Amino acid sequence: MMKLRTIIVDDEPLALSVLKTCLEDFPEIEIIAECRNGREAIDKTLELSPDLMFLDIQMPGKNGFEVIKALQNDVMPMIVFITTYQQYALDAFDLHAVDYIPKPLDEERLARAVQRALDRYQGTQISGHNKQPLIGAIDAVVKKLSGNADAQTEITSPSLDNIARKIIVRDAGSAVVIPEADIDWIDAAGDYMCIHAKDTTHIMRSTVKELVNMLDGQVFKRIHRSTIVNIERIQTIQSLSKGDYVVLLTCGERLKVSRNYNEAVRAFLHK
Repeated sequence: MMKLRTIIVDDEPLALSVLKTCLEDFPEIEIIAECRNGREAIDKTLELSPDLMFLDIQMPGKNGFEVIKALQNDVMPMIVFITTYQQYALDAFDLHAVDYIPKPLDEERLARAVQRALDRYQGTQISGHNKQPLIGAIDAVVKKLSGNADAQTEITSPSLDNIARKIIVRDAGSAVVIPEADIDWIDAAGDYMCIHAKDTTHIMRSTVKELVNMLDGQVFKRIHRSTIVNIERIQTIQSLSKGDYVVLLTCGERLKVSRNYNEAVRAFLHK
């Protein structure tokens, strides 16, 4: 029997226990980790590469949306959101996430979510395929919840002040100036780039190649076809089997290094 390796995430211990008990009734679900915050969810996803994640949206620290933005594309599992948000705000997830389950937990809705996950898994096993539309859906939901549903959702292409080494992200008539020195790492989700700087994730429409050409090449190195890292943020480099690496950044992120980009890590080690 096919089993989906599953992580469950909720900051409320009782809710986490109820979800675990309910999912144990499904022989197709194998729970491999229980997480009580977004940071644990990110770390366990990197460590275990699950097929599916049941993810609470409203959590202290990193919420469910921030967990999605922080995950690298190649470890992105299928997502079922668990939430108290109202129906009107969640229409965008009906296609882009596997499903969402309103609280309190409903067994019939849970069964539907499990079946949807099984159907999607059988249809495609391409890791990370759902991050790009999820980011668009998250953006739309946040706009609705903030009462700003009519605002533009598309972020324009970036520009760079070559003297001050800054990136400018423009969105809905406003502009956010991000000094390169504040950037920890960047990852791609289709036509979007997620810029992680000072515990905030900024979303911009660009490609990895375009952004690499804008950044200081002495400081920012690709460690994966979809991941760029500020090498000055590397705190620890862990060697894995077969010559692979994981880097730990000062911000607490653990990122896998693709074998094709190991040279950047080796060069850093011999500085």
